[in-house]
Amino acid sequence: MAGTGSGPEIARRLALASLAVLALSVVAVSVAAAGLPNGAWLGLGLMLPLLLPLPGLLRRTRRTYAWATLVLAPYVIYGVTEAVANPVARTSAATVLIASLASFVALVAYLRVTRPRGAEHQSGR
Repeated sequence: MAGTGSGPEIARRLALASLAVLALSVVAVSVAAAGLPNGAWLGLGLMLPLLLPLPGLLRRTRRTYAWATLVLAPYVIYGVTEAVANPVARTSAATVLIASLASFVALVAYLRVTRPRGAEHQSGR
C-alpha cells in the first residue's frame, strides 16, 4: 500500500473526496428543489450512477478511474444547462458543475500519476 503522502495516494483521496462532494451536492440540490422526502429520494436516485465505479476506485483499478470520468457527463450537462437556462437554480447548478469538474480533474490526476513508466513516450497507432 502506498504511503499517505505519496502522489498516487493523494490523487486517489482527492478523487474519492471530490466524488463524495459531488454526491452530497446532488442530494442537497434535489432536497432544496423538491423538499423532503421527495427530494431526498430523487437525490439518492441521481446519486446512484456515482456509486457504480466505487468498488473499482477503492481497489485502485486504473481502468475504473478512466471510465468513471464518463459517469460525470450527465452532471456536467445538468450544471451547464441549469446555469444557462434557469436563473433561480444558478447557484445550485454551479455547485454541481464545480464539483463534477473537480471530480474529473482528480480522476485524471490519478491516472497521470499512476501511468506506467514509458507510457508517456508511446504514440497512438
